[in-house]
Amino acid sequence: MPIIDILDKNCEMYGDEIALVEINPEVTERRRVTWKEYDLIEPNPMTHYRREITWNVFNEKANRFANLLRKRGVKKGDKVAILLMNCLEWLPIYFGILKTGALAVPLNFRYASDEIKYCLDLAEVDILVFGPEFIGRVEEIAEEISKNRLLFFVGGNCPTFAEDYNSLTANCSSAFTNEPLTDDDYAAIYFSSGTTGFPKAILHRHRALMHSCRCEQNHHHQNHDDVFLCIPPLYHTGAKMHWFGSFLVGGRAVLLKGTKPETILKAVSKEHCTIVWLLVPWAQDILDAIDRGDVKLEDYELDQWRLMHIGAQPVPQSLIQRWKKIFPHHEYDTNYGLSESIGPGCVHLGVENINKVGAIGKAGFGWETKIVDEKRQLVKRGEVGELAVKGPGVMDCYYNDPKATAEVLDDERWLYTGDMAMEDEDGFIFLVDRKKDVIISGGENIYPVQIEDFLRTNDKIKDAAVIGIPHKRLGETTLAAIEIKAGCEATIDEMNEYCLKLPRYKRPHEIVFMEIPRNPTGKIEKPKLRKMFGGDSLVDAQNKA
Repeated sequence: MPIIDILDKNCEMYGDEIALVEINPEVTERRRVTWKEYDLIEPNPMTHYRREITWNVFNEKANRFANLLRKRGVKKGDKVAILLMNCLEWLPIYFGILKTGALAVPLNFRYASDEIKYCLDLAEVDILVFGPEFIGRVEEIAEEISKNRLLFFVGGNCPTFAEDYNSLTANCSSAFTNEPLTDDDYAAIYFSSGTTGFPKAILHRHRALMHSCRCEQNHHHQNHDDVFLCIPPLYHTGAKMHWFGSFLVGGRAVLLKGTKPETILKAVSKEHCTIVWLLVPWAQDILDAIDRGDVKLEDYELDQWRLMHIGAQPVPQSLIQRWKKIFPHHEYDTNYGLSESIGPGCVHLGVENINKVGAIGKAGFGWETKIVDEKRQLVKRGEVGELAVKGPGVMDCYYNDPKATAEVLDDERWLYTGDMAMEDEDGFIFLVDRKKDVIISGGENIYPVQIEDFLRTNDKIKDAAVIGIPHKRLGETTLAAIEIKAGCEATIDEMNEYCLKLPRYKRPHEIVFMEIPRNPTGKIEKPKLRKMFGGDSLVDAQNKA
């Protein structure tokens, strides 16, 4: 069934219960907005500490936007882009789009003007919905992009080059007859992270979205009483697809606009959150803040918090060992996925397999996996190869890019992830590195993740990133960028001595101290590091050639 049917079901079963809460910690806590007064104010996300809506209001907001789209001629198969920071309007807009049979096209909030235009053109978007944080960027391209599409603005003080979403939807009916849809109909276009250039447009059907709901709920057993804390950006498949598990059972979600340790713990405490999905840097920050005494756990109500899970990047084993010492009652899971596989879940560790921390796990609910060599033949257990996944959540294609599609998707619908992995004797999969990030030094393959994991075992190191830099004789050598924890001091000589525990060929040839750049989904921005320290790696250069 199409995913919009779940919203209808939640309204029938839980209509007057709270569906979504938005918390903006940058605003004083004295101003709070409930669903009863939501329609009586101009919902500017920057003026209220806390806002909430029920499932009925959620659906009514989606219906109003669907009616607006229909009035403007939007039909099945059209595309509507969303360029918003996390806010209470985000998900009703997303579902309003789906109700019309149009495709929702979420955009990365870090995109510059040229990237926004590129994605709008690539996905053949008909309407752009954007928020106040993007006025400047959209204004730069407004004359070009408004020639063949509509621009709707969400927030107060609508700019002259756009139309006011709030006033337009206020005049639309809160009832809507959904477009008849099936699992085979197209639902959304997501974009790849774009870490190697402009992003690719990833086309998904309703079948894939529905499978992500079932997969997530199967893995983490959400029930109606669970409260999910959502911190990562909703444009990314990771955040939304983890929420889908709660959505399936009508559970409440809290959208938190902040990542400071005290902000996260306060939200968990006050909103009685039971499930929290973190990125590696946020988990590290929480542990470091506790170690420094900046936050005290006795100041928060955390007993109801049952599950902490992490995804989007390799998770250091040492991090989870630290976490379990402080939060021994927490269930823990690692989730692996790609936007091409509708986000997390195609591989997951499983809360029952805490003894295998360090692995990403086994094939998830409804998924298959295999590890292959360069000729796409199976490798032996214990050998490194490329991870491939297959299941109902695999993308339809890269939109308007058959060449790129053929490079990663074969005739049997196996998706080749570009991640290098190995499977141990128990069938658990361990990520080794991204295929494009493998360093080839003197003919030896070096996997940066292995070195990064080792470096993070040092008590002084908060984060680490390892890249290949050009070398006349060896082709490449390793450079380690190291971020030291606040309040700690370290020297390069000290780090070099620590690295003597590594095999000689894995020891970093160069070490620099710096803050590690990560994108909004927590992935290390290695192309940025390569540009800083010597340009493209040999592997990237070969790929371009």
